[in-house]
Parts: sequence; C-alpha cells; structure tokens
Amino acid sequence: MPTRARKPVLTHVDAANRPTMVDVGAKAVTLREATAEAIVTLPRAVALALRRTGARTKKGPVFDTAIVAGVMAAKRTHELIPFCHPLALERCNVTIETARAGRLVIRCEVAIHGRTGIEMEALTGATVAALTIYDMTKALSHDIEISEVRLLAKSGGKRDFRRARR
Repeated sequence: MPTRARKPVLTHVDAANRPTMVDVGAKAVTLREATAEAIVTLPRAVALALRRTGARTKKGPVFDTAIVAGVMAAKRTHELIPFCHPLALERCNVTIETARAGRLVIRCEVAIHGRTGIEMEALTGATVAALTIYDMTKALSHDIEISEVRLLAKSGGKRDFRRARR
C-alpha cells in the first residue's frame, strides 16, 4: 500500500489560525546545531580598497566588527523574531572568507543543548554580519549586494537537514 506524504503544517499558528509560540516543554533536550550563510558581493573598487587597507575603514576593522555583530545578533534573535525562544547559545562562530574578488562568504555556526531548533539564530547571525559589512563600506559604494542568505545544515531535532552542494 503506498504511503501518503504528510501535509506540511505551520507550527506557529493555533487551532483558530492565530499566531502562537510553539510549546517545547515536552520535547527532549538534544544537541542542536545549525549553520547558515550569506553572500556579500562588493564592487571591484570596494574590494580593492578593503584589500589595500587590511579591511579597515574610518569606522574600524570591517570583518572583526561584522563577526562581533553576527554573534551578538545570534544571541538576541528572540528579540527580533517574535516567536523564537530565548536561548543561551553554547557556541556561535561567525567566519568571513573571500571566495573570489569581491565575493565574501559569511557563515554562522551555532550550537546548544536544548528543546528547540536554532536555525533562526544561525540565519540571523549571518545576515547581521553581512549588514554590518554593508554599513561599514557603504561610504565607498551603495552598489553592494547581500544575497543567498540560506540555511546550510541543521541537526538535533525531528528532521535533520543538509543542503546539497551546488
């Protein structure tokens, strides 16, 4: 007998279709990890200026500041996204690498032993780090692009996820 695919269900609405926070009280505590990334594409002149200055602007060290901002944002995700639970992250690591001229790959990896997933924290950390790079370099150009904000992997909950490599 063929199995039926389960119909996807939104978790943040109640029986009356009103927004609600998910009750995680009965869930088991497990190690939960998530990794997200964001891409920042800089115009050639901006990329060259950052290389020339060691990634420093008048506002300070661009990448170091973005890393700190990403960690701070991941820790405060519950203050930005209404139904996210406040979580005490056990690990948050933001990295920035130059993939090719003008293209920066920002990754945020987070982990916690908890009852709820932490992909929103990873996505928030990567996004705010990207926004910080924009803020610190916008004096050089407004033609900076932030794109491809996406979850790469999550584990420890009901469904693990790993994005297929391109």
